Amino acid sequence: MRRLMRKHKGVDVTRQAGMSRRSFLTLLGGAAALSACGFQLRGQQDYAFKRLAVICGAPQMTARLERMVEGGSDTVIVKPFEKPDATLNLSEGQGMRTLSLNSAGVVQEYELVYTVNYSLYGADGTLLIPPSAIALNRSMTYSDQYTLAKSQESILLYNDMRYDAVDQLTRRLATVRSLHPAPGEQTPGVARRAPLPVPPL
Repeated sequence: MRRLMRKHKGVDVTRQAGMSRRSFLTLLGGAAALSACGFQLRGQQDYAFKRLAVICGAPQMTARLERMVEGGSDTVIVKPFEKPDATLNLSEGQGMRTLSLNSAGVVQEYELVYTVNYSLYGADGTLLIPPSAIALNRSMTYSDQYTLAKSQESILLYNDMRYDAVDQLTRRLATVRSLHPAPGEQTPGVARRAPLPVPPL
């Protein structure tokens, strides 16, 4: 193995060369093998549509979705009047309900709920994804002594759920394999049919 000598502030420093090169070649070979097997890195999608319009979505969600789609595929987000291949219709909602009370009957924990309803249409009006829903929840402890802090915490939790929903939505959009699906090839809708599980702390 080749060893390199160099002086650093008057002191000879010995380092081994070839290790970084060997590691690089190993990683390169592994990546090639995975690619040959059809492996696709998370976040890299091949959508059936290359021009996607998003309507009715809240600015925060639309911006996040645009970054995820354009950063992880060759699809671009366009305006509805710019001849999109598909149009995603979005609506979101959020709520809060009491999760637990203390012995005095005062709220000590809330459940935050966030939902996204969506559907996808082709340029010719073909329904590519029927009306579907993503529902998420989080729990948050509460105290009247920290009202402002808890308000800020709830904003962070809603944003976290929004990001989670966008991640799920991008994967859901990738299930559409054709802009003109044959009978039996349509992507089924996904609706919340059961109560949400106990939210994580």
